[in-house]
Amino acid sequence: MMKSLFEYRDQYVRSQPSAFCPGCGGGIILNCFLRAIDDLGLDQDKILAVSGIGCTAWIPSPNFNGDTLHTTHGRAIAFATGAKAFNPDLTTVVFTGDGDGAGIGGNHLIHAARRNINLKVILVNNMSYAMTGGQIAPTTMHGETTVTSPYGNPEFPFDITQLVKAAGASYVAKWSTYHVIELTNAIKEALQHKGFSFIEVLSQCPTQQRRIFNLRGPLDSLPPRILDMFMESTYNRNRGSKGGYLYAVPASDPKKTLDAVNGFGSAKIVDHMGFGQVVRVDNPDTDALRAKLEALGEVKYVADHMEKKIELGLFEKYERPELTESLQEIIRKARGEQ
Repeated sequence: MMKSLFEYRDQYVRSQPSAFCPGCGGGIILNCFLRAIDDLGLDQDKILAVSGIGCTAWIPSPNFNGDTLHTTHGRAIAFATGAKAFNPDLTTVVFTGDGDGAGIGGNHLIHAARRNINLKVILVNNMSYAMTGGQIAPTTMHGETTVTSPYGNPEFPFDITQLVKAAGASYVAKWSTYHVIELTNAIKEALQHKGFSFIEVLSQCPTQQRRIFNLRGPLDSLPPRILDMFMESTYNRNRGSKGGYLYAVPASDPKKTLDAVNGFGSAKIVDHMGFGQVVRVDNPDTDALRAKLEALGEVKYVADHMEKKIELGLFEKYERPELTESLQEIIRKARGEQ
């Protein structure tokens, strides 16, 4: 019988006020993690959750009712490596942000992947250093506005998933807080995988992303809008993406563009991570639709349905020697044991 939210809370969450801003994706990720360990029947007393500094650090510490290690900025993976090497029987899970894990701690991330130590790393990507004011992070998209790039970000971001895969991680996946079922299943897979397991999670941060994506409107309207934006801006690499629509990038006002495409098909204004506010026009005859849209003065650019979409899904899963087992073998040799 499926548990209620209250049963999950009573078993796995310490009772306290939430440290998350309203609409933060941290609560969704915590929910997915708790459901994953519950589905697998893992003993929460044999799980160590390690985090660094940043919004993501509040997911396990102090919320998770189990052992947590709250470390210094960018050093969560280094601390977790020590804990795992000392006690390989612990299920050691690292919660880190894009600034904490890919910026300050980026060197630890790639070397932990290279070593293939049996850590489970959940990196929450909200595309900025959110807790310290919304500065540029290694994941902030080119051209986006932050407090340290008021005229647009001049840098290009890491593709963290591909970086960690290339460094040698033996399990790599990427999802968003919109894809809760897929994310929960990925966490379950990572927890059962022997080796360095890495999951990147695109997460909403209404506090900072309203600036990054130039979102207007009441604050309480932004979380569902950002989740819809994640859905609109991504595709599952293992399933592909159905076509039958185009994006009309407005020349000025999206509402004027929406009025101009009246009769071209089913049309609506949507938020897109790559284009901002655009008009999505659904019409299976995309060749004829493109010609009509390109002839309109209210349309600056016509984008294909796959253009600038972010790839999600499972990127890597294989077996190779794991670090703590290799260390134990070296210790046996050093002791002269067979």
